[in-house]
Order: sequence, then structure tokens, then C-alpha cells
Amino acid sequence: MFTIWISGEEHMRIEAFGISDMGLKRTNNEDAFLARPDLGFCVVADGMGGAAAGEIASRIFVDTAQEVLADSASIEGVADLVKHSFTLANKRMLDHIAAYPNHAGMGCTAEIFAVSGDEIIIGHVGDSRTYCLRNHRLKQLTSDHSLVQEQINQGLITLEEARKHPMRHVILRAVGSKETIELDVLKGRGFKGDLYLLCSDGLTDMIDDAEIVRCLDTSGSLQTMARELVEHAKAAGGRDNITVVLARIT
Repeated sequence: MFTIWISGEEHMRIEAFGISDMGLKRTNNEDAFLARPDLGFCVVADGMGGAAAGEIASRIFVDTAQEVLADSASIEGVADLVKHSFTLANKRMLDHIAAYPNHAGMGCTAEIFAVSGDEIIIGHVGDSRTYCLRNHRLKQLTSDHSLVQEQINQGLITLEEARKHPMRHVILRAVGSKETIELDVLKGRGFKGDLYLLCSDGLTDMIDDAEIVRCLDTSGSLQTMARELVEHAKAAGGRDNITVVLARIT
């Protein structure tokens, strides 16, 4: 865990911690993450495409995000850097597939959490998620780019039905899947005490929001809370890789 001051006209002090676990059913970990509070950002990527290809996709995304967001000399705003991270990672994955056709179909879902002054910027593609716990209440900030989420939006299925839907893993957007990437960029003000959770679907497929709140709404350290989330997901079956990054405004 690191504690730092973020530069800007108004300062936010944040701390962050991340952990990734293979889970109980997989033989490799296709997730990747980065927690860089010293630079003011965190990243989670969940690879797809099978075996090494998924691992490559998530690593390309994390490495690209670090390269772009660490460029403090850039004159672009942080929101523009978040967008560029997704765009450049998308291009690099497509270039990789062109060079290695046997990796066709690889890609990743991804979350970027970044701070600028007193503003929070979130970049989102796919069904990894970002949550905020504020005043003991958990709010899902991102909306899944998935088939079942569209059915929920249309009132065709309930949230409970979605959790068990046989097509719940059908993703409508991913980094590396198309020439042009569509992403959501969210902005908002951060407040002291806010706790942000970035996670892969290996967590949210296994435990519900109430269980997440029970793990997060404590006085424990970020390390303790993150590890508890992972252990709860594994106790519920651990069917996928599980990645958790926590960032708190102190």
C-alpha cells in the first residue's frame, strides 16, 4: 500500500492496493492489474481469447495504460489520457493479432480509475466494474457492456435472473475486438472517505453487492478488505480469475 499526494490545484490524498488470484477452476490467470497511487491511477484488465492470448491482451492494456498515464509531461488532460490509453491499447492488440493470427479473438475488458485535482475519472469497457462505497452505501458506477445488461435495461430479465443467465458472459464491447473502440468515460468529484473498487467479473459473478459491502464497510486495511473479497469469491466457487483493486481517498 502506498500513500501519496496528487498534484493539482486541489489535492486528494489516496492510498491503493491490488490483488489477483487464479481462482479454483482455472489453470492460468488472464487478469492483470496495476495500482499506482504515486501517479494517481489504478487499472484492472480481464483478458479473453484463451490460454496465453488472454494474458497477453490484459498485459498489453495494463502496460499501455501505465505508459500513457505516467507521461506527466503531456499537455493533455487526464480524461484525454484515459481515452488514449484505451485507443492505443486497442491498436496494439489488433497489431498483435495481425502478427500472430493464431491469437485472433483475444481482447480484454478494462477499467481505469484516475484522479485529477478533486475529480475522479473512470474509463470502462466490458463487464469488469468500478464501484464506490460512500457513507456506507455501495454504488455501481459502471454499466456492463453485455447481452444480459441490455436485457435488464429492457426489462426482459431481473438482476437475479441475470446472475444465473447462461449467456451472462456474452460481451458486447471489449478492447481489441474492433478497429474503433467504444468506451464509457465517467467523471465526478471525489470526497474524503470514498472507497473505490475496481474488479473483474470473477468477483461479481461469485458474490453479490451485499457481500461486497460486508467486506468493505469496515475499519480494516485495504489489504485485509481486498483479500477478504477474494476469499469470499473463492468460497463461493472461484470459477474464474479474481482481481480486486481498492483505492481510498484519505
